[in-house]
Amino acid sequence: MPSPSSAFVAHCLELLASAGAPRARRMFGGHGLYLDDLFVAIVADEQLFLKVDETTRPDFEAAGGRPFVYEGKGRAMTLGFWTPPDEAMESPDGMAPWARRALAAALRARAPAARKRAVAAPKPPVAAAAVRPRRPRSPRR
Repeated sequence: MPSPSSAFVAHCLELLASAGAPRARRMFGGHGLYLDDLFVAIVADEQLFLKVDETTRPDFEAAGGRPFVYEGKGRAMTLGFWTPPDEAMESPDGMAPWARRALAAALRARAPAARKRAVAAPKPPVAAAAVRPRRPRSPRR
């Protein structure tokens, strides 16, 4: 997969800026795009793909979006990223509702992980007064 041009990545960051603080990071021959440190998009082959979930995918499908597909393990693999409508690529105002959908999907995807971490958090130490001292063992005869 050829690396997208930095001009196209900069254009995508500009389009997404209305939804948060954007940044790009190189990954797998493309770029991952983040809003407020949440992974919301992939740029590959001069194409922007926004994060979707079960709630937002129907909107992208209805708008004529296409899923991000790559070849892996000898077959086509899809991820939860779809193209926005073509007209959204023309202006930040046009992209704003799609960027907000991607950010919402990223927030929902992060929520279960946060709950799991909270459940797995270590228990606080037991207070010293609550611990009973061990009784010494009597010798065996």
